[in-house]
Amino acid sequence: MSETIPATMRAWQVTTPGPVENNPAPLSLVTKPTPAPKMGEILVKVLACGVCHTDLHVTEGDLPVHREHVTPGHEIVGQVVKIGEGAHRFRLGDRIGIPWFRHACGVCRFCRSGKENLCPHSVYTGWDYDGGYAEYTTVPEGFAYRLPDQFDAVTAAPLLCAGIIGYRSYCRANIPAGGTLGLYGFGGSAHLAAQLAIKQGIEVHVFTRGKDAQKFALALGCTSAQGAYDQSPVPLDSSILFAPAGQMVPNALANLAPGGTLALAGIHLSDVPVLNYQQHLFHEKVVTSVESNTRRDGEEFLTLAARLGIKAQVTTYPFEEALTALRRVKQGNLDGACVLTFD
Repeated sequence: MSETIPATMRAWQVTTPGPVENNPAPLSLVTKPTPAPKMGEILVKVLACGVCHTDLHVTEGDLPVHREHVTPGHEIVGQVVKIGEGAHRFRLGDRIGIPWFRHACGVCRFCRSGKENLCPHSVYTGWDYDGGYAEYTTVPEGFAYRLPDQFDAVTAAPLLCAGIIGYRSYCRANIPAGGTLGLYGFGGSAHLAAQLAIKQGIEVHVFTRGKDAQKFALALGCTSAQGAYDQSPVPLDSSILFAPAGQMVPNALANLAPGGTLALAGIHLSDVPVLNYQQHLFHEKVVTSVESNTRRDGEEFLTLAARLGIKAQVTTYPFEEALTALRRVKQGNLDGACVLTFD
């Protein structure tokens, strides 16, 4: 298989970070040179790209600028169209997945101990390097994923960040077999984590402000769905906070059973209010953050997703409407994930 690769491509890029409602908007559609794969990299033609809340943080400036005029997007499904020197893992025409976690040094103490997600030299797709809001993008071949055949490009895209990060958060939350799990916020990542939990016999309770999101959670099989700051109907063994709202932390801790764990899943979180030791932290409760993921997390989750039949609920937007999709993500109350599609 061979394909004529154009010299230029269309891509969205961040101009000056700011609210997506601004006029002019912080994201613009431009024509730029098509990237060439470097040593050990592959060039892919983008087939679909998920719209993640982290893309919103990059575009609005919640995360510091790592690359001027970066192209966001890191839930990428693409087809290999060119192979860089020294790359041999994939063949032309292969369909692969490109995630948020783009590269780690491989030699620091974290990489050598299986904690490459904590590598101080790690870099990320759509933040440090241009991502998938473009017709073409590159990736180091060792950090791309083979995708199970049963997933089409559109439903596979959210698995590559929302799914993988949800899985790592799920593991970090220390959920006991047959236990109870609280999910705070119910968008792209939470609806995949909920499916994983339910299929493994976990009782799931959802806390979110969106009425449509609450209905969606119940339709997926969650045991209850209530407001973001409501008291849980049962003591929770574990919880995951997906919403980037630090003000939700005290209630999430109060809802935990003794010995319970709260995992904070986001890369960005607003300030956490003052906590009361007796009410929020006593009884050996645990709070843990989640930073990115390892490649092993991704391989494990994609295998589980295929085996258990986990499927993303998606709303699609044409590539040209990336800004509209980001604004929709900011509104919240989503029934699943948003995905950009390409002609």
